[in-house]
Amino acid sequence: MQKGLKSKLKYAFVIGIITYLMLGSVLYFFQEKLLFLPETLDDDYEYHFEYPFEELCFETESKGLINAIHFKVQDENKRKGVILYFHGNAGSLARWGKITEYFVKKNYDVLVMDYRTYGKSKGELKEKYFYSDAEHCYDYLLKNYDEKEILVYGRSLGTGIAAYLASENNPDHLILETPYYSIIDVAKARFPVFPVEKLLKYEFPTNDFLKNVNSQITIFHGTEDEIVPYSSGRKLLNVRKNKINFITIEGGNHNNLIEFEEYHRGIDNLQKYK
Repeated sequence: MQKGLKSKLKYAFVIGIITYLMLGSVLYFFQEKLLFLPETLDDDYEYHFEYPFEELCFETESKGLINAIHFKVQDENKRKGVILYFHGNAGSLARWGKITEYFVKKNYDVLVMDYRTYGKSKGELKEKYFYSDAEHCYDYLLKNYDEKEILVYGRSLGTGIAAYLASENNPDHLILETPYYSIIDVAKARFPVFPVEKLLKYEFPTNDFLKNVNSQITIFHGTEDEIVPYSSGRKLLNVRKNKINFITIEGGNHNNLIEFEEYHRGIDNLQKYK
């Protein structure tokens, strides 16, 4: 009986180790599939939005082709500035263009880009290319706007990219919606039994970037966020507390902050947070 029990325990242990290694391999080899959920669009796809827009294509380094939408407020006298928007990890400009029209209604010009492999954008996925492609879009805006008019906005995945860009430039404002301390921090919460620091190819260390941001920073985060824990975003206060206007949205989850009055009020008050 005792010998049989030992055999069963040994068998269970081996199965456990094999399962652990298999899951770790999936996390390593398929991390792009887990992290990035792009919608691809045909090159001849036609966008349809409520507000007038210009479709742009930028050729960037290492054979990158970045597709972007540039909305412009019709009455320039009412324009509050221009928002460079970095979206979340799913979808394409067909969706995100409509989402960013909210800011056009608030009298902001908007430039929103699709990352490589998203929508009509093409090129190899690497963390460094997220940053360099973002810089390319920022440089485009600098040719058309004064830097003090530029607000950099990141949502979810895009918060790390936006934070990087603000750390390398001097936009008027950095706005982060549902941000993470770092991708590794989120992965630790989701996969606590794995050495994610060694498995992940992507870090997006928002916490490190914020140390070098001179702009005013506004953060929106919901307490019921099921994708990026509220605690991960809240930890960013430890980095630049005196620079961060942190807006907690009680009951907000990862995708519905726009349904809360606190979010609208925060956007309306951006000009005051200086």
